[in-house]
Amino acid sequence: MNKYELLFVIDPALEDDKKEAVIETVKGIIAAEGEVVDTDIWGLRKLAYPIQKKTEGYYVVMHFNAAPTLPKELDRRLRISDNCMRHIIVNLDEK
Repeated sequence: MNKYELLFVIDPALEDDKKEAVIETVKGIIAAEGEVVDTDIWGLRKLAYPIQKKTEGYYVVMHFNAAPTLPKELDRRLRISDNCMRHIIVNLDEK
């Protein structure tokens, strides 16, 4: 199992319960093949540049342990999600 860090930005226009649902969905995807170590919700922050004509986003950082195949599937599912504006997955073991 490798250690990973996931940062994703949720559309700020969503209601709070839908933001929580997105976070729980991501946790469920990770829990299927790995384990979530911790979740840090940064909340609403200003974006460095406009994305989809929005200047703010709801930031969430997750640390998790998983097999090397999980990040590819997680990346695919986050790309097709309409609620996730941007994301990045970093392998913490490859430093």
